[in-house]
Amino acid sequence: MRQILISVLALWSSLCGGMSLAEGGSVARIGESGEFLEMEYQVNGQLSKDSLPLYRAEGVRYFSAGVGIDERTAEYPPFSLKLVFTAGGKPFLAGVAVTIQSAKGGPSINIPSDHVNGPWLFVELPSGTYHLTAVHAGQTQGLKGVTVETGKMKTVHLRWPEE
Repeated sequence: MRQILISVLALWSSLCGGMSLAEGGSVARIGESGEFLEMEYQVNGQLSKDSLPLYRAEGVRYFSAGVGIDERTAEYPPFSLKLVFTAGGKPFLAGVAVTIQSAKGGPSINIPSDHVNGPWLFVELPSGTYHLTAVHAGQTQGLKGVTVETGKMKTVHLRWPEE
């Protein structure tokens, strides 16, 4: 019985190994132009590349990701803030407009909903404390006093009720 179980597990393991989409994981780097995030990943032993737009607002860089297994398993540059958007029990919510305001005042960073095409939003903020406002489908979520440090990623989850 044990020998049969080991054989079945070995066969299953070899079959599943061939179906893996992201063998070895993905790596995302800021491209030479500074306008894109370049992703490299392996699919069936072949190197594949993709890119995500890198935006700027008030001198702050940001990008949206988290769609598909390659984006969810990628290793990203250490942007100081990662926002994760969900609605009800769904793990994916895109199209969220975000406003970030320094607690000390100054100009707001406005990120339009069409720049957020995935459930994750990475923002490269300088060290400090910020107030966040996020709007999806006319419903607003807000957080005050979010503190970030340059070089360390702070992850904040924003959940809307079921749509």
